[in-house]
Amino acid sequence: MDSFDGIIEFVAVAETQSFSAAAKQLGCSTSHVSRQIVRLEERLGCVLLARTTRVVTLTKSGTSYYKQAKDLVVGLQQANEQVNQQQLRLCGTLKVSAAGGFAEHYVAPALMDFLAQHPDLSIELDLNSRLVNLLEEGFDFSIRYGKLDDSSLIARKLASRPMMAVAHPDYLNQRGIPKHPNQLKDHSCIVANNDNWEFNIDGQKQIVKVKGAWRSNNANLVLDACTKALGIAYMPKSTFKDAISNQILVPVLEPFWGEGTSSWIVYPNKRFMPQRVRLAIDFLIEHFSQWDEAG
Repeated sequence: MDSFDGIIEFVAVAETQSFSAAAKQLGCSTSHVSRQIVRLEERLGCVLLARTTRVVTLTKSGTSYYKQAKDLVVGLQQANEQVNQQQLRLCGTLKVSAAGGFAEHYVAPALMDFLAQHPDLSIELDLNSRLVNLLEEGFDFSIRYGKLDDSSLIARKLASRPMMAVAHPDYLNQRGIPKHPNQLKDHSCIVANNDNWEFNIDGQKQIVKVKGAWRSNNANLVLDACTKALGIAYMPKSTFKDAISNQILVPVLEPFWGEGTSSWIVYPNKRFMPQRVRLAIDFLIEHFSQWDEAG
């Protein structure tokens, strides 16, 4: 049975191209992973991994061995998962990356509901606008908003996010109410992720470049700045739900609001996915299946 030692560690390194990332994935130390793979190479009598200071790659022998070994590991993981499914008991840690008001106010409570259903599970939610490397940093999935550029990841749509432009009545009394997006050049705009705002003008998507005195990539701070009458804000409708219902802010330019973009669940393209990850993703997809951005 000793001949099986190190195979799981080897497959993890082959897939993450990193000893430290593999260690995070397996929940052990980097030295343990390295030691197990060295012993595996000694038993096989060949080098499986080419190691440099920056990257780990498969040798020719390593590539051939990985093609066979990964099926063994996947089969073992699936067998373990089937046993867990019979018990319907989730455990371990679910590590999620997310950012923005949507994640804070809607995704986080949904994950709390999921956790309440599985008391043996732990969830780590990292709210950070930084674009994380899911594999290297050990995240199971991420909640992302907008255009997705990494084609190596799988993305499932969570919710459509149509836009809304709003302002505080005090600001509008001082500066006037814009009647057309082109008039925004004469206004102070509160900028979130970019200063190119997309509107629906005469049935076509058109970009209007805006500027203003306050800029932040945090939706809550954009909202706060707007309630302080610092300018016009333009973000997904749910951001302003409470402020509109409480008549703190008022909509502007409504005929021109754009379709916006979407929020996505993004995760690595791996043959095996732990049950806790798969069920959490399915739970969120179902939870937001009837999502109404206007609320």
